[in-house]
Amino acid sequence: MTTAFAGGRNIALKVPPHQYDATVRFYRDIIGLKPLDNHPPAIGFEFGANQLWIDRVDAISQAELWLEIVAEDVPRAAEHFATAGVVRRDEIERLPDGFDGFWISDPAAIIHIVTAKDSQY
Repeated sequence: MTTAFAGGRNIALKVPPHQYDATVRFYRDIIGLKPLDNHPPAIGFEFGANQLWIDRVDAISQAELWLEIVAEDVPRAAEHFATAGVVRRDEIERLPDGFDGFWISDPAAIIHIVTAKDSQY
């Protein structure tokens, strides 16, 4: 039992505090990407067809890249990943109550959020 998957539009760059301000300046001032203001206080930028979110994370020492996977059917996606032995990582960041999605990790430890096609995350 599988479901169709596609890459989502959201990319999250999780950045430690000592690199956060310089990283935001890089994308805003040096690259000149258009800022997003639809999820304050989060800092995001238009990144082509994607949205790049810069998140300050106190408990990390180096930056991490997180990606979004869109599923046609989230419960079937969860079954598919479980059957394939993919590690669920729901402990890494709390999702809003009632949110239709979950976290996984690929074999290289890249975090992915799995969301419904019509999700507004």
